Amino acid sequence: MSVIGAALVDCLHSVDRSGDFCVSGRREIFMPAIDVEGVGRIAFPLLPMQAERLVEVAAAAPYGRGAETLVDRDVRRTWQVDAGKVQIDGRRWEQTLAELIAEAALGLGVSAPVAAEFYKLLIYDAGSFFVDHRDTEKVPGMFATLTLVLPSAHSGGELVVRHAAREVVVDLHPEEPSEIGFAAFYADCLHEVRPIVSGWRIVLIYNLHFLGEAGAPEPPDYRVEQARVVDLLSGWTNAADEPDKLILPLEHAYTPAEMSFSTLKGADAAIASLVVEAAAAADCEVHLALVSIEESGSAEYAGYYGGRRWREEDDDAFEVGEVFDRWLRLSCWRSPDGDELGWGELPFDEDELCPPDAFDDLTPDEQHFHEATGNEGASFERTYRRAGLVLWPRARRLAVLNQGGLAVTLPYLEDLTGRWEAAGADAESPLWREADELSLHMLRTWPKPDWRNDDNFTLGRALDLLTRLRNAGRIDAFLATLPAQGNYAASDNEAIVRAATLLPRRRATELLVLIVEQNAEARLAGCADLLLRCVTSSAGAVSEPERLGAALLDALPGDPEGRPQLETWQRPAPPTPGFIVDLLTALSRIDGTDAGLATQAIELILAWPARYHVDKVLVPAAVEFAGRPESKSWPAVGRLREICVDLLRRRTAEAPQAPQDWARADRLRCNCADCRDLGAFLLDPRRREWHLKAAQDRRDHVAHSARDARCDVDLETDKRGRPYTLVAIKNQASYERSMRRRIQDLEHLAALGGDESMA
Repeated sequence: MSVIGAALVDCLHSVDRSGDFCVSGRREIFMPAIDVEGVGRIAFPLLPMQAERLVEVAAAAPYGRGAETLVDRDVRRTWQVDAGKVQIDGRRWEQTLAELIAEAALGLGVSAPVAAEFYKLLIYDAGSFFVDHRDTEKVPGMFATLTLVLPSAHSGGELVVRHAAREVVVDLHPEEPSEIGFAAFYADCLHEVRPIVSGWRIVLIYNLHFLGEAGAPEPPDYRVEQARVVDLLSGWTNAADEPDKLILPLEHAYTPAEMSFSTLKGADAAIASLVVEAAAAADCEVHLALVSIEESGSAEYAGYYGGRRWREEDDDAFEVGEVFDRWLRLSCWRSPDGDELGWGELPFDEDELCPPDAFDDLTPDEQHFHEATGNEGASFERTYRRAGLVLWPRARRLAVLNQGGLAVTLPYLEDLTGRWEAAGADAESPLWREADELSLHMLRTWPKPDWRNDDNFTLGRALDLLTRLRNAGRIDAFLATLPAQGNYAASDNEAIVRAATLLPRRRATELLVLIVEQNAEARLAGCADLLLRCVTSSAGAVSEPERLGAALLDALPGDPEGRPQLETWQRPAPPTPGFIVDLLTALSRIDGTDAGLATQAIELILAWPARYHVDKVLVPAAVEFAGRPESKSWPAVGRLREICVDLLRRRTAEAPQAPQDWARADRLRCNCADCRDLGAFLLDPRRREWHLKAAQDRRDHVAHSARDARCDVDLETDKRGRPYTLVAIKNQASYERSMRRRIQDLEHLAALGGDESMA
């Protein structure tokens, strides 16, 4: 455990009393029936007409100064109706009030029995207020005031409570007609009501007092502990060998739906309040999060299990064995002001827990065992969850967020960029500097390329944000460190070119050449697309496009037999028609009408037909060019068309002839007895069917051989009798394929304008 973490735990051990000097919140309730003498039953939300009637029967509220009771509209401007003129009833009100009293007592750290005595009803109209003051003891044993704000349309009127150099501001305005706002605070706390801006505020005031002889407690005061925590945290930013964050697991259990600073219980609330104040003073941040530890591993049968079949509910039949995998995560982030933070999951280390053994004696929240299957033994999965306070120095905030990876940092960088743009700021603004620092963290920990996901747009998103920020320095670093070192996907091209236009053109050219040299072998089509985008960019991303074109030309694959044999997942995709079109378009635009890079490229391509298949690659590319008028003047495209037209003319010179008898070509590669018999059948001009009555393995072998050789037979299985019979019936598949190819060849020839002699 870190030095700061150990000292922090030791310091907070003395914070063992629950509660705080003020507790507040909103609750949905069944509204009470309130009758006021001279007004009648009050409707909720409060109607303006009834509010005016309440003022008519009310008196100006006084305030106390020592033993005196005074009325001064400069000190307190509000209206009050004495308790004797107000009747509060309702089937559920007694229970609701008891629950509110209990919640208030818990929040204030009071364990003795408590009662509430209704004191008065207050009406605030626009401009009403009450300057800071302390409440006097109204009844024996009174220690606190309970304020209930009833539903009424108003703005302003926030309650401010101060104690021991601390201040809380609460807006108790109910958001729904079925809600009330409540606040309870110790009577010796200074408090005020800010002016009402509009509308009417209606409030019930209760005096909280003890039942019995209990002495009035003092509000919790942890100023000594808070000062120690401030001292501990103040030097954290520059401390060596200290983690970026610390986690203080809380005592009580909270579900994700319950988690907020305002709903913490007992000592958790006291510790949270102290830590929030201390963190702010020490330039640190604190958040509430769900701390989760997930484990999986082997399980063992517990004792004698007999022959009884295992069922899902029989978890007591197993014991946890060895832990193989362990995941530590923070999630469900909440800020002290109640906001939910969309940071997703952040990892944490064991030594960041304060103390590190906080989870050792806990019972898992979930635990599941799985029976042994096949070659795998019994296994288990279990999860521990606790709420915790997570602290870090404000200066290390971005380093902490970066631990969550791109799933956290990319959205955060996007938010910073949007706010910077909206502010119309410049590169000297704090938002820009924060975005620049975050992008540096992202670059240092950028994940390695994943061959299984070559099209995830992640780098492109980051580059687009840096382009919006006009951060040329960071763009240079990203391009040099990531795509120029192999962390590249074709989907990044558009963003790469946009970003490169912010760099000096000579430097942009150097980086783009490096990207092509590093990636062309594995991502040929992507590099051709990148070259074309650079050549056609209106902003002129490169100063010497011929250098970029030459780099791609040097990387063009030639003899397929002369290249090293790679694993299947490492092999680049074969060339496509789109690659040829992009390559020759880009190089021809660099060359103009002269023979240059594009001519070299087409001659290399034509030299290796095994690599650049004429029907799968070259002819479709030539047809694509035929629909682009600008390409007619390009020598390389003319050469490609010439070769394709010549081939198509030769292939279409004579039409295929349909078979005149049942003889078919024997293309079988296998020389086993069954395949030799099938081959003889294929060559026989008189036989149409062939039968093989044999075991399944022989039938499957012959069927596979026939399909692999594309023999002109239809295969079916006759299941009458045992063993089954494989039946081969001759067809005209080869002739039909030839006719389909001829029709397609003629269409391509017409598209290329080479069918003049084919009338």
